[in-house]
Amino acid sequence: MKNIEMTPAQKFFSKLQNDNVFNPNAIFDLSAKIGMPVRKGLEMGIMSNGILVNTVSKGYGHLPNEVFFGEVEARLQAAGIKYVTRSINRDDRSFSVDYILNDESMIVKVKNSDDRILPMIRFTNSYDGSNKTSGHFGFFREVCTNGLHVAQTKLGFSAKHKGDILEISMQGIEMLVNNFMENEYYTLSKKFEVMAERYITDLEGFVKLTTEKLNLFKFEKSEKNAEPSLNARMVLDIIKNESVLLGTQPTLWNGYNAFNEVLHTKLKKTFDQQANIDSLLFETVLEMA
Repeated sequence: MKNIEMTPAQKFFSKLQNDNVFNPNAIFDLSAKIGMPVRKGLEMGIMSNGILVNTVSKGYGHLPNEVFFGEVEARLQAAGIKYVTRSINRDDRSFSVDYILNDESMIVKVKNSDDRILPMIRFTNSYDGSNKTSGHFGFFREVCTNGLHVAQTKLGFSAKHKGDILEISMQGIEMLVNNFMENEYYTLSKKFEVMAERYITDLEGFVKLTTEKLNLFKFEKSEKNAEPSLNARMVLDIIKNESVLLGTQPTLWNGYNAFNEVLHTKLKKTFDQQANIDSLLFETVLEMA
């Protein structure tokens, strides 16, 4: 049988992180399980992959990933929206799935760069209460495979109790995608181009100023050692490497994305915190343009 060679896009997407987010989970009577009384408000336990990850009240509605993400995928498929996924499972407690809209007609190429960007929708859920169950639009950048969470458009849905389980109702996802593409997607992509047109002449100065404004991490190793810290060096290296890869001098666009990559891959933040910091980071760097 002849092997079918993958296209460049297929090879690229095949490298995306795809953790299992559908591990066994359940909500149960904690007192009956441990054989002793429990405090009011902590009557129920949530199990994920055989481990107790949360204690909640009797009125808490547990939302399994298979229900939540399953409804998202059913809606996307019903609307005929093509997508590839990138999923993250953090200790069987908190989860995110990015639905990258894999449509050539939706690709935006950032001016003055070979950068290609696709729209994506991120949905998050948690069993330990560390982040909200939510959905919002964003951007997927092929160069670094990180999501850019600077869009304000969110996806609404309602949850109804069915015993201890929540049922999700989600309507109009195709209309929301179209509205996002026609409005915020292209408005923000123009801001990307503004960043891509502004060169950074002093890399260390840019990184130091940005770290000081956002207080993400220290620029210097320590009070006694003024050399750039490990996180600062990572940002500097990413800027330099991407500039070579994209065939351009270092720009604010490279700088924003370098910080973004460290934020999403190195710093210990919840999914909600990452999205909020990403938006603040974007506005901070844009003000320098």
